[in-house]
Amino acid sequence: MTDPIQDQDTGWPPPPFLPPPPPRRSDDGVLRYDGATYARSFGYRPRLLDVYVPARPGPVPAVVWIHGGGWMDGDRRYPPPTVPAELLFGSLLDAGLAVVTIDYRHSLEAPFPAQLHDVKATIRYVRHFADALGIDGERIGVFGESAGGHLTAMAALTDPGTEGGRLEGTEGVPTGSTAVRCAVDWYGVSDIVAAAAGLPALTGAAAVAAPELPGVGDPYTALLGASPADRPDLAAAASPVSHVPAVVPPFLLVHGTEDSLVPYSQSERLAEHLTAHGGSVELVPVLEADHIFLGSAQIPAVVERSVAFLAHHLTAATG
Repeated sequence: MTDPIQDQDTGWPPPPFLPPPPPRRSDDGVLRYDGATYARSFGYRPRLLDVYVPARPGPVPAVVWIHGGGWMDGDRRYPPPTVPAELLFGSLLDAGLAVVTIDYRHSLEAPFPAQLHDVKATIRYVRHFADALGIDGERIGVFGESAGGHLTAMAALTDPGTEGGRLEGTEGVPTGSTAVRCAVDWYGVSDIVAAAAGLPALTGAAAVAAPELPGVGDPYTALLGASPADRPDLAAAASPVSHVPAVVPPFLLVHGTEDSLVPYSQSERLAEHLTAHGGSVELVPVLEADHIFLGSAQIPAVVERSVAFLAHHLTAATG
């Protein structure tokens, strides 16, 4: 399908998105679409994504990777420093899954729900251009770590009916489904009210105070644009445990038991929420691991399990 408004990168107002650029083929046969503009809003930098499509007969399922960084930092090209990009992205490609890595507006550029709007815009963009990219638009999963894990859960647990559609946004491709087939959340926050207050998400869990960042304060206030204590309604709206979509996709939650930034109890809380609403969830503790799995020798096994989960749910036949 042709979009006349997307035929050029000039003019006024600028188009809200651009088609994927011509791909280049790596030595291993992977097609790479680098720096596609999936959303543009006046006053903000263009939001970009990269797409890696394995050398397999298509169309292939796709995984949207959402980076971490406290909602204030991070780059689509780089996983956390403990997880080599070659291991993470290479494992997904080896499993026959396309990889979509995205940049999104950081919280000091725009407060929530801008970050979720950008994730939703990515999903609409991938579906809109699925044929051109060689992707199966009905088989999309989301995968993220830390702040990206939180956005992964939010994307999977919100639908157009949530908050009157306020969490969907209209950036980029303005319409289309943002439903996903499955989600992998590495050590994301599920309950912002509890996390910001340094409260345990479950009785008996250790409390972890929100970190203070010089000149910024805590990341939850930066995300919301106001203290969670002053805006409990917004903090709840930004918490995955507040949402139940019409269809709850399968979840894999992986979390270090000694996480000093986001307590393990946050993933326990999300697992409890999903189970209570009939969802399928696997909660995997990484023993003695801190945030970003620091101190763990199990990272290759964690990647393997995460990729296997995504491949299983994205290639399984639908009923």
